[in-house]
Amino acid sequence: MKRTMFGRLLLTVVSLLAVACSSDEAGEVNAQPTVNTGKTLVVYYSYTGNCRSIVNTLTSQIEADVVEIQPAEKGLKYEANNYALGTQLLNAIKNDPNSANSYPAIDAVNVSPDSYQNIIIVTPLWWSQMAAIMQTYLFNNAKKMAGKRIGLVVSSASSRISGVVDDCKRLVPDATWMGDALWINNGNRSRTASLVSEWLKTQNFQTTSNLSKMYITIDGKTQSVTLADTQAAKELAEKLKNGPVTVTLNASGGFEIWGSLGFSLTTSNQQITAQPGDVILYNGSNICVFYGSNDWSYTRLGTIDGLSENELRGFLKAGESNISVTLSLTSNTSGIRQVRSNDADDVYYTLAGQRVGKGSALRSQHPLPGILIKEGKKVLQ
Repeated sequence: MKRTMFGRLLLTVVSLLAVACSSDEAGEVNAQPTVNTGKTLVVYYSYTGNCRSIVNTLTSQIEADVVEIQPAEKGLKYEANNYALGTQLLNAIKNDPNSANSYPAIDAVNVSPDSYQNIIIVTPLWWSQMAAIMQTYLFNNAKKMAGKRIGLVVSSASSRISGVVDDCKRLVPDATWMGDALWINNGNRSRTASLVSEWLKTQNFQTTSNLSKMYITIDGKTQSVTLADTQAAKELAEKLKNGPVTVTLNASGGFEIWGSLGFSLTTSNQQITAQPGDVILYNGSNICVFYGSNDWSYTRLGTIDGLSENELRGFLKAGESNISVTLSLTSNTSGIRQVRSNDADDVYYTLAGQRVGKGSALRSQHPLPGILIKEGKKVLQ
């Protein structure tokens, strides 16, 4: 009798452990990235908290930046009075979907989608349509999302999501879909972690292996730059295949260093807010590197990786003039094959690409003997 009771107890413990290990909670604790994703932005709106929970699960499985969309007017009850306000907002969009006045106001969003290759939209369903607040964000950013890869996750109680998918395709018609949308509802919400994991495997992300890098060297220090997905950035990378390009930049406006590239690139200007670290093409032939922010019509070239605003100010020599900046496709610029500059041909450079002087000024600025670069060739001083 004692042995039977012990056996039953042991069987109960094993069963409980098996149930615990198979639960979604265990899956979330042990969640690991399941796919190789490129630079990804997750944009979400959450009214009840369900979408926020989905985003938390999603970002435990992939590396991504996250932006939450908020209505400009807070505290509204969209479901009150038999969904009167929510229905009114959706009907306004239906009546004139091409007018900005049809969409409810949202808080300003400081993160631009044109800096990302992949954008995942997480939104609730409102009465078989996309929530009006999320529709506003997509309407406002449709041009910046053109050509991007889009993933869609929809949360609902039980209603099917085909109407939300149609809304998304209407709002961002020039985007590329990564795959089918994911539907999280009250019937499967407890399995969110596993559903997200399986869904990610079906999405066609643009991966980091497809991205290009260049390097910026200033005063012997080098930082990597992730190039933007623009024609100008591609043309610059092609230019740099012939060898590093060195330009002279100057501080301007308290937020950037800028100057002429010496050649022109194809523009695709958009009104954007440049952020610290952004590398921008201005007027087709000028390069701007930001340590602050500024609103203007620019073409993106890339973003400096991994530096804070204070670190950027130091690296970019904020406030100084005649800053020698070398652009290259390798972090080691000692193999310089060609140097271009806006100065005369008798300019000398160190092996790191730093300008040290020209003509008679060379001895005072670089008194020690050594190998320098002149007109793209190594010379012994």
